[in-house]
Amino acid sequence: MNTTTDAAVCPANPIFTPSALAAVALPATGVAVVGTPLGNKYDVTLRQAAVLGRAQVIAAEDTRRVRSLAAAIGVSITGTVISNFDHNEDQRKAQLLALARTNLVAVVTDAGMPVVADPGYTLVAAAHDAGIPVTVIPGPSAVTTALAGAGLPAGGFRFVGFAPRKPAARTALFQSHIGAGDALVVFESPHRIAATLAVAREVFGDQQPAAVCRELTKTYEEYRRGSLAELCQWAAAGVKGEITLIIGPAAAVDEEDPASLVAQAESLVAEGMKLKAACRQVTEGTTVSKNDLYDAVLAARNEIVT
Repeated sequence: MNTTTDAAVCPANPIFTPSALAAVALPATGVAVVGTPLGNKYDVTLRQAAVLGRAQVIAAEDTRRVRSLAAAIGVSITGTVISNFDHNEDQRKAQLLALARTNLVAVVTDAGMPVVADPGYTLVAAAHDAGIPVTVIPGPSAVTTALAGAGLPAGGFRFVGFAPRKPAARTALFQSHIGAGDALVVFESPHRIAATLAVAREVFGDQQPAAVCRELTKTYEEYRRGSLAELCQWAAAGVKGEITLIIGPAAAVDEEDPASLVAQAESLVAEGMKLKAACRQVTEGTTVSKNDLYDAVLAARNEIVT
């Protein structure tokens, strides 16, 4: 079992004074869902610092990260630190529930709010079922931080966690957003963001407003806002860091008839271009998929023959 107990040694240069930390009222027992900074230690709150220092148990996604955070903000962890991440939280549940009956168990993840596309749901749901008190000590969230800085309408939004890895699933996700009056928020890796933007562009068209928000609150924080065509061009050179992608409200668009593009595709084929390449070029920036146009060209040729 990966557990550690840290000695109560007072770190240097604390952000909060010991008297301020001691004055914070905290529950004696139960589960505390604790938000932590996304990347800037000065975003920590007094309540977050107090619970890190005084909770008898800390259930952490990464035990090293939480100890590094505590040291950075000048807080001594006096409780037991237990690993609690995606692949072991089901096994940890009974142990942490038993501890929460007589101790304060703080749930933290690497950054941001637990449960929101991060570990913590299993324990929180089980605590409710068992009648164990649950409290939240709120903190930063990459979702709301990105929405606030993106410069896109955010009166309502839909957050779906990480974008699907498979292109077909990503296409289906984006197609479900067509006609939505709110923003769509997804997390994405720097290695897949260019491909994801390309899929979004194919679904929504070149002019759909969107924003790539990366390295939030960190040294190289960036909000890149523009059309999907502009963002695709920008991302082609490579993007680094943790990324939150926002697709603005997507108005319903009139479906174009693939047959209306057949002549353009045939013209390119007559100039020597392969049919598949011609269909791909002609359908860029339209609501017609290259596959639908390809089928329409073949159907038109069959009609001529018959």
